[in-house]
Amino acid sequence: MGLADYPPEDPRGLIHEAYQMEIGPEECRSIFVDWAIGRLNGAPEDLIPRLIARYGTAQPDHPMTAVLTEGLRASSPPRRRGGRAGRVGS
Repeated sequence: MGLADYPPEDPRGLIHEAYQMEIGPEECRSIFVDWAIGRLNGAPEDLIPRLIARYGTAQPDHPMTAVLTEGLRASSPPRRRGGRAGRVGS
């Protein structure tokens, strides 16, 4: 698969290639960070659901699917803190 064959959300094919390998969560996190840093346009959190739909649904038990899901949860806005902590801050 050449660079022109990869989808726009994974232009260098990093996520695609990760799904082709038998690797662990640590390697998947490293690849994910490289992918996120390499994004020139488009927020990574907007693209993660498309990556999960493209790759994760076919391989739900692959460690990269778990990493993408974690990335999706980590990118959600922080929840409001109530009580004194919400008024004073951390």
